[in-house]
Amino acid sequence: MGFPPVRTRTAVSALASMVVAGLVAAAGPATAAVAPATAAATTGTAATAPVASTEVAHARSAQTTAETSADTSRGTPVDLGALFVGAHPDDEAGALSTFGQWGEDNDVRTGVITVTRGEGGGNAVGPEEGPALGLIREAEERRAVGKAGIADVFNLDKVDFFYTVSAPLTERLWDQQDALAKVVRIVRQTRPEILVTMDPAPSPGNHGNHQEAARLAIAAYYAAADPKMFPDQITKEKLQPFAPAKVLLSRARGTGPTGPSCVNTFTPVDPSQDIYGVFSGNVSREQGRTWAAIERDAQREYASQGWAGFPDAPSDPAQLGCDRFTQVASRVPYPKMGTEPAAEPDAILDGALTRPDGTVPLGTQLRVDSDFDVRPGKPTTVQVHVTAPRGADLGRSSVTLHAPDGWRVEGDGALGRVRPGGSATATFTVTPPATQPEGDPVSERSRIEAFLTTGAGTGYSATRVQLTPDVATQQQLLPQVSSFEAWARQVGVPQLRGFVVPVLTIPSGGERAIDYTVTNNSDTARSGTVRLNLPDGFAADSAEKPFTGLAAGATAKVTFTVRNTDVSLPTSNAGGTKGAAPGDYAYTVTTRTDDGATSVSSPALELVPATTVEPAAAAPTVDGKVSDGEYPGEALDISRLWEGSPCDSAADCSGTAHVTRAGDTIYVAVEVRDDTAGTPLATSDCKRHWRTDSVEIALDPRGTSENTASTFKLGVLPFTAEGPACALRDADNHQGPIAQTAPGVRFASTVSSPYTGYTVEAAIPLAELPASVDPDKLGLNILVYDSDTQDKTGQTRIGWSTWGGVQGDPYRWGLARLTGYQPPADRPTADPVVPDTALRSVESPQTVEQSVRVNVPLSGGTAAPLGDSGWLVGARWSRGVLTADLDSAGAGEAHVFVVDDKGTAGSAVVSVDGAGRTAVKVPLDRALAGHPRVLAGWEATSGAGTLASRIPLRK
Repeated sequence: MGFPPVRTRTAVSALASMVVAGLVAAAGPATAAVAPATAAATTGTAATAPVASTEVAHARSAQTTAETSADTSRGTPVDLGALFVGAHPDDEAGALSTFGQWGEDNDVRTGVITVTRGEGGGNAVGPEEGPALGLIREAEERRAVGKAGIADVFNLDKVDFFYTVSAPLTERLWDQQDALAKVVRIVRQTRPEILVTMDPAPSPGNHGNHQEAARLAIAAYYAAADPKMFPDQITKEKLQPFAPAKVLLSRARGTGPTGPSCVNTFTPVDPSQDIYGVFSGNVSREQGRTWAAIERDAQREYASQGWAGFPDAPSDPAQLGCDRFTQVASRVPYPKMGTEPAAEPDAILDGALTRPDGTVPLGTQLRVDSDFDVRPGKPTTVQVHVTAPRGADLGRSSVTLHAPDGWRVEGDGALGRVRPGGSATATFTVTPPATQPEGDPVSERSRIEAFLTTGAGTGYSATRVQLTPDVATQQQLLPQVSSFEAWARQVGVPQLRGFVVPVLTIPSGGERAIDYTVTNNSDTARSGTVRLNLPDGFAADSAEKPFTGLAAGATAKVTFTVRNTDVSLPTSNAGGTKGAAPGDYAYTVTTRTDDGATSVSSPALELVPATTVEPAAAAPTVDGKVSDGEYPGEALDISRLWEGSPCDSAADCSGTAHVTRAGDTIYVAVEVRDDTAGTPLATSDCKRHWRTDSVEIALDPRGTSENTASTFKLGVLPFTAEGPACALRDADNHQGPIAQTAPGVRFASTVSSPYTGYTVEAAIPLAELPASVDPDKLGLNILVYDSDTQDKTGQTRIGWSTWGGVQGDPYRWGLARLTGYQPPADRPTADPVVPDTALRSVESPQTVEQSVRVNVPLSGGTAAPLGDSGWLVGARWSRGVLTADLDSAGAGEAHVFVVDDKGTAGSAVVSVDGAGRTAVKVPLDRALAGHPRVLAGWEATSGAGTLASRIPLRK
């Protein structure tokens, strides 16, 4: 599938004139309102007057005609202690309790990288979308994180295109290498010891943008330290490689209680993981409230996402939980799990930013290296690397290595004297027992622990290993899971593999061919059998099948045809076997070799509903009514919950759907019972349909889509503020108003009075779909979004094929077989039209001012060299119009803002052809309030980089 290159278009400058509160502190002294507002606002193109050319001087020391000195982003970057990497504003919100504690108790300065500004999300506070919404969401984020003491938010200007659960799609649209270069650049500039990020795995429902943001952070942990990665940053930009001490995920897999004991009573799914808990019930000394309450106040700042109405955090400490963090990798010593130091709020900081009594000096590196996959009875090499800080002598040092019971360790661990800046390595041979593992691979993981003893203190570190059987079999993986597993191997974090249960869907009453990959991990050729132990209601074409002569290190595929034999089994998240995830029919695959070795894997099958779409005797009338005989075939129950709060009753939310075909058109009727109408949106605001009552009809023409960019998704709002229904396409091959994206679609609705629900009816020409329909494999889903509020927020989601995040997961949609349908032979496949409009940092006064304050270039990009720079040198008043003087040493574009404590009072954009001085006239929308100042974001025409500048305004 070909995707057009993603472009970040320039948003109209008038957007920046919105009053966006929450700007960072101003540079100058407080002043009163200084000028009356003019009647006209800027239109985005500044009036300019040429001024005599001057010699180029360093931007920081340029003297201005307004008797002020410009402050610019050229300088020493801020030094951070911790850095969170997320995809959207609000992604950090669940960890603010911890970041706040670190700041208050340990003076740790935390920054946040937000890859996008969330322009593709909903808006519960107004009609803005795209860059205008990006400005709002950025301001919300800055206010929110500010409550936890965080002032530094770095935006990468990547596009928030639409909700997806696909990391591969995100990777392509974000240009992964460009995004990684930006993250690495910010890490090298700000030098954070601790990196924290999201979940990189394609867990069911995990946003693809979240996955990709986490992968960028983890890759940056390694790449920022490697001078071979993005070498221009070192040779041309004069940055230095930087090795963060630790990288962690802001989540954990496992179970644990609430209350203060949550810090040390967590049971992880993977027994080898190092998982920290930081109790949110700890009380802030400065604010006198629990950090949970402070975090909740921060979350309420995200009003555009419907979070303003979040309830208060519990006051009972027993009801408060822990923020959980899973350590991915560490270069420094850290507290051993289960010890008292590991339960402290600052345990994650130990060895990186804090030094507990008796431990080695800060700056000491301690790393344990080994292969992740180890074989039963086969020795493996484990190396422990120690490096002393340049200013500390560790003295005589040694390492003791601990392995699980029954494992043999050989090696004395002597390191000799480790002098300041010196390094030493101890090498061990570790041999696990010869017994073949038969359980879940994750349960076969163990720690190999290193205990360091030196003349300057002690240290602890560990590596994780997985006992791997001689021969193992894996059910074929979904494309996004296969992509993740390959990424984890490539980056060097194999310990993150294996948490996503291999699942495949089968239609109710249907079948599919499934490949099982047999891998020979041993040193000799092996033969044997693969046996499926399927759950009740499923059968295969054979109970077991052989593999023969499989060479050492080789793989082979064994294919079974698996079918659902019991159509009464519940489908979707209503089904599944006891003890498995909702909807997962778990089973085992047993591999047995001819010499008696056995291994077992535990995948799952998921049943999706299926229906046969019968042709109609006559095309239904699209009038929002279901008349007798219009829709032959079965009615579909769409009352099952997939996200949100359960329905109070069938009257609260439930539904029935009908599907038929007439010629080359699909007809769908959806009857919804609902006792409370949600917010009637204006017809002009017919988008983001999940904000109120609506119906979504999803079609995957070939039934093979990995993500929704090759599908058709129709959203219908049954009523609007003006009355009639409206329709749109969302998060699919071409989202937008239906009249523009699929003009052949017809729709109608009827709404009961008094209100007890509504009926939506739609006619969808199959020619509007992005590809020719496979009549035996059409993917179909019908979803209902229920809102019982007037604040543009939804509470409940029900539907036909139901799983968390199912709107973005085409493989989990149901199956529709079109009786008697033959698609035209020449129907083309449409390339996706993906939103590509993102707010650029030069267009955000919030970001421009931060760039000046922290000396970090805009959007993770390069700093413009002096010969390509432009900066403010002064400002003056004339009849209520502010004129900003801009010196430039080359060609570029300047985005100029007048801001104060209330937000943005005026803005203008000017193009500069070359060196000289330019007078930029900035009309104001209102009188100025306290701390007025002028900002400018400069972007060199040559593409060489950016410069931000700021000057205070004086009477």
